Amino acid sequence: MQRLYDFLRRHPTGVDSFWAVLLFGFSMASVASTHQTTGEALLATPAVVALSSAVALRRKWTVPVFWLTVVTGLYQLAIGGIADVHDFAMLVVLFTIAAADVPRWLSRTALGWGLLASPLYFVRVGVDKGASGPESIMFVLFMMVPFALAWVTGDSLRTRRAYYAQLVERNQRLEQERAAQAKVAVAAERARIARELHDVVAHNVSVMVVQADGAAYVMDVAPEQAKEALQTISGTGRLALAEMRRLLGVLRTGEPQESEDYVPQPDVEQIEVLVEQVRAAGLAVDFEVEGAPRKLPSGVELTAYRIVQEALTNTRKHGGPDASASVRLVYFDDGLGLLVEDDGRGAAHELYEDGGADGAGHGLIGMRERIGMVGGTLDAGPRPGGGFRISALLPLKKR
Repeated sequence: MQRLYDFLRRHPTGVDSFWAVLLFGFSMASVASTHQTTGEALLATPAVVALSSAVALRRKWTVPVFWLTVVTGLYQLAIGGIADVHDFAMLVVLFTIAAADVPRWLSRTALGWGLLASPLYFVRVGVDKGASGPESIMFVLFMMVPFALAWVTGDSLRTRRAYYAQLVERNQRLEQERAAQAKVAVAAERARIARELHDVVAHNVSVMVVQADGAAYVMDVAPEQAKEALQTISGTGRLALAEMRRLLGVLRTGEPQESEDYVPQPDVEQIEVLVEQVRAAGLAVDFEVEGAPRKLPSGVELTAYRIVQEALTNTRKHGGPDASASVRLVYFDDGLGLLVEDDGRGAAHELYEDGGADGAGHGLIGMRERIGMVGGTLDAGPRPGGGFRISALLPLKKR
């Protein structure tokens, strides 16, 4: 049964041709039995052929078939032909034109011709045979009903098809929008991970480089200091590996890993640890907190930590051997303020990640991207009298 259904769906014209052949056979048999003379039968034959052909070709040539049916109906009126089995094709064609994707005026025209068929037949044939009275009028009205039902059924099918097509189009549009949103989300996530890796690698590797240089310098004259420097390098390297494992763990599974090999996401409380680490690397840093410390949204805390980390990393890399820095955190009622300053080589040291001396490197770009994600503001530039200054305000809610 399923195979038959699939075949009928794949070959609609073949199915129509089959029904057309059956209609032609029954119609010719009916014409031969109802017409008294051979001449009347011959006159009716063109109508049988035309309407049977209309059934066979109604899907392929819908509009021409409709006009063929109208002409055939007028031909039957002209010859005074009696309504017979083949006239059932008029209902089929009316249904087809109503269900087809044709202009509305054409569909309504088909309805008009269908409703006129019965009255015109009654005037042409019924009156000649003496039919009159209320009974005849009621019969005419009754015969108009099948044409109206055929058109209403076809028009309802057309409406359902149009609605289904809209649903399909809408679904495709939503899928395209979801795909575009997914691409944007992937790009944003890649940028976020790139920033995280940049912060982890740039900060920790710079500490390791400074400590390695110091260890090599005092290796012969102060072995104990060299040993401490190597221990700092080892600890910093382990911390960097742990943070990178955390990031890679999120990439693999989409969720943070619970393991001793992974470290929690940095927050504001760890800024003090970061400052101590930078001090151990040889950079003098003054750290100050104003206001009542409290728990902040994780995105704000991570952004604050990364901004301070990036600023101190660049001071250590580009501020010169005698540079010092200060970090100030201010807790407001509606957010967190950050102020990181140094007295290094001024704007010239703003060579953020090989970005050039114009201060347009990846460091500041990364800061602005991070702050933009939490709806904050950033002000960065040279200090009066030398050095560099980074000021940020991180609100508790996005603006």
